[in-house]
Amino acid sequence: MSCITCCLPILECVYCLACARWAWKRCRYTAGHESRNWGVSSAEEFQPIPRICRYILSVYEDDLRNPVWAPPGGYQMNPDWVVLRKDYDDTGGQVTPYIVYLDHDNADVVLVVRGLTMGRESDRAILLDNQLGMAPFDGGYVHNGLLKAAMWVFDTERELLRDLLEKNPTYTLTFAGHSLGAGVVALLTLVALQDREILGNVDRKRVRCYAMAPPRCVSLNLAVRYADVVNSVVLQDDFLPRTTATLEAVFKSLIWFQRLPPSVRTAVPVDGRFEHIVISCNAISDHGVMEIPPNQRMERQEKLAREHGEEYREALRRAAALDVPHSYVPSPYGTFNTVETGVRLSTRSPGEDSLAASRWRDSWDDFIGRLFEKDESGHMAFKK
Repeated sequence: MSCITCCLPILECVYCLACARWAWKRCRYTAGHESRNWGVSSAEEFQPIPRICRYILSVYEDDLRNPVWAPPGGYQMNPDWVVLRKDYDDTGGQVTPYIVYLDHDNADVVLVVRGLTMGRESDRAILLDNQLGMAPFDGGYVHNGLLKAAMWVFDTERELLRDLLEKNPTYTLTFAGHSLGAGVVALLTLVALQDREILGNVDRKRVRCYAMAPPRCVSLNLAVRYADVVNSVVLQDDFLPRTTATLEAVFKSLIWFQRLPPSVRTAVPVDGRFEHIVISCNAISDHGVMEIPPNQRMERQEKLAREHGEEYREALRRAAALDVPHSYVPSPYGTFNTVETGVRLSTRSPGEDSLAASRWRDSWDDFIGRLFEKDESGHMAFKK
């Protein structure tokens, strides 16, 4: 007994040291850890981002002719080209306000969805309407509440979008959004690509999506498969892309660390996909629509394009190594135009993918069965 008593202070010291080590590692973790191996973004990739950010900010204005919140340099939009504007009264809380803008300067039909308003119950309900495995979609899983919002927008505006694309056959179709709106447009893009015939059989290469500070809303295989169309933009320490959407509260008291100037990078993340919260006073401020550096340096264009092609092929190989089912790229497009059409991530056939998934589930069920048992009330409890 006395031996145990003597060992207790030692165990407490070990426990305290372990906790201190964990806290130290978490406090030193920065956004740069996730992107340190990514390639530097090219000028062509980054060029649309400032324009898209201005479009997103414009949705918060009641009147573009008399703007109240205009950023430096203004929105650089023609109010006469705003085809449609819908606020909360028009959407009935099904989705946040959005606009449809016919950008003749850039030959683009743009649907822009604004972000979350924390004071609105309907917005919070959309974000929290989700459970694991609740919404299967195209061989993967997506966020249930965001999918319902995206389908509502698609069903409401599909005739308008089809009409605009038919009248302007050389224009691209761009979906853009921020925060909650970013998740909506990401899934809206997936829905639109699944039903391209409704939009007049628009070519996949004409469809783009820019999701600024999006919530986590699609499974890994869908993220890789649609990486040629959906572009997620995350600013340094932003908390939302690193937070599971089912959380009902987010820490607001965050520790301050030195902030470094942003470096624009691009990748198709397979491992470490924004899985850790960055403890920083910028975790909240970085969730806003980003402040674009006025003189962003973009260099090495040909080399960058080559690096991005190699990086994307490596992402495909990594996803194959993880046995991600139903993961393939239907067409070459955008940054990753060196990937061959129809490349499958896995060398297995669809039947073998299903068999592998079934074996994984069986082994997991066996593992759980060895550790837990159901008590009299039907709840899982550790075996004694």
